[in-house]
Amino acid sequence: MPEGKHLRATPFLPYLSFAPGAWVLPLKFSGGGNADGAKIMFDSEGNAWSGDNFLVGWQGHDDLWDGNLSKFAPNGGPLSPMTSGFTGGGLLGPGFGTAIDANDRVWATSTSGQTISLFDKTGKPLSPPEGYNFGGKISTMQGIIVTPSGDVWALDFGDDKVVYMPKGDPTKAKFYCQSTDGKPNKDSPCKLKGQFHLAIDQQDRIWITNALGDTVTRFPASDPSKVEVFPTGGHSGKGMAIDSKGNAWITNTVGSGLTLETKLRLLALKLTERPLTALDHAALQDLLNHPGLGSVSMLRPDGSPAPGSPFNPGSIWGAWAVSIDGNDHAWISNFAPGGGLMEVCGARTETCPAGMKTGDPISHGYEGGGMQLLVDASIDPAGDVWVSNNWQDPASCYGKPDEGVSTRCGGQGIIVFYGLAKPVRSPQIGPAQPQ
Repeated sequence: MPEGKHLRATPFLPYLSFAPGAWVLPLKFSGGGNADGAKIMFDSEGNAWSGDNFLVGWQGHDDLWDGNLSKFAPNGGPLSPMTSGFTGGGLLGPGFGTAIDANDRVWATSTSGQTISLFDKTGKPLSPPEGYNFGGKISTMQGIIVTPSGDVWALDFGDDKVVYMPKGDPTKAKFYCQSTDGKPNKDSPCKLKGQFHLAIDQQDRIWITNALGDTVTRFPASDPSKVEVFPTGGHSGKGMAIDSKGNAWITNTVGSGLTLETKLRLLALKLTERPLTALDHAALQDLLNHPGLGSVSMLRPDGSPAPGSPFNPGSIWGAWAVSIDGNDHAWISNFAPGGGLMEVCGARTETCPAGMKTGDPISHGYEGGGMQLLVDASIDPAGDVWVSNNWQDPASCYGKPDEGVSTRCGGQGIIVFYGLAKPVRSPQIGPAQPQ
């Protein structure tokens, strides 16, 4: 410090007093109707599309999602209407279901609307005003993908079944994983338990996570009757991605599982017929009370766990989504206070720092940038990692919060970490491919 001075002579002010833990550049973007953002996908021009659980300014509660669809340019500028986002086509409260096909059309599933919707690249709805609901045969929807052959697969979270539209044709829709003996669909051979997200591998096999279980379901796209079920080693599977070697990566939000006390409380709530939000609240409180709960699993193409799987190198808490970059590194988002983005060494260890093995942390967690409780982490064609702030203040999501914080349930904004990952092609249809 120069004598008699209180500040150093620097080109810019203010300067940092402490060296950052990682020399990265995260920027936060908002607008375009984005609130409580969920699954992010990129079109052929690198624009980001995200379903939004809530409307901007909504005194949101977890018992009703009323959001729409947002679009951002590669530079983060909003391209969808300021407050509402893109609307119509039967869309109401999209969850973790956004997909983009080879024609840059956007497919989105709805929770409250109980529909599948389709938009063109300008945001114009192509599905009818009531959406695709197949005569009311679907309920609360979550994950959706487009396959390399142009087929569309989606998950009916509320009714434990799978929706299939060959070549994206809703008039030819079929349903799989349904029971034929009068029992609930969860008792079908698929053993679906709150299925959440799905992926297709290089052998044209569909993999499905189970948010209410500790297994994944797999079947050939050509014959869904040939079902296999594999344990993941972790509980509450949410996100999934396939790497270049055909390994399936699964995020387990509650890792080793909820405490016995929480399980007994959930049972009591269920027996007294309390609403689903009461059960969600109890489970979330367990997660928030146990920092470090959560893991990521890697299953090999034969369904067996990779050595050391599931992984939690110490900075995973509430793992929600996973994406694979062009180096086969796994990027994991945390649904936890302050979020957290983690990079893990993947199956191609030659692309990792020397001495690392699969599952080792390349980063113990990127922080800051205005991150809140995250759901998605998605990689664009430039290698930027986009994460979505899904929840902001869990206390505002239940009951009647104080008026001053009544709009603080839904997360605000999308955070972009520039140049962290090896770029991948977009739109991503099937496993990630290097750009």
